[in-house]
Amino acid sequence: MVENLYAMASGGAQGQANPFLSFLPLLLILLIMYFLIMRPQAKKQKEREKMLQSLQKGDAVVTIGGIHGKIIGFKQNNQIVVLRVDDKVKLEVDRSAIASVSKEGKNGEKA
Repeated sequence: MVENLYAMASGGAQGQANPFLSFLPLLLILLIMYFLIMRPQAKKQKEREKMLQSLQKGDAVVTIGGIHGKIIGFKQNNQIVVLRVDDKVKLEVDRSAIASVSKEGKNGEKA
């Protein structure tokens, strides 16, 4: 008698659940993470690489450390950037240390 009650309670005639439906919430979370986090980050990384590759002599730049200067040359296969910070003051920084190109023009005029 107990066996009959157990079979009725567990739904003995029920079939197996679809395994895809059990993984659907996890797949949706991963998809949302891709579109909200990973994709925009990859886009920003490509823009930064493009900006670093387009650096030219005369560009006014800002380093990651907040140093403002003007590019006066390159060294070691364009991997080191030589910046003029002030009269007779030159700094050598790695190309990857450039945070942005400032809005100041090549002749020192504001854009």
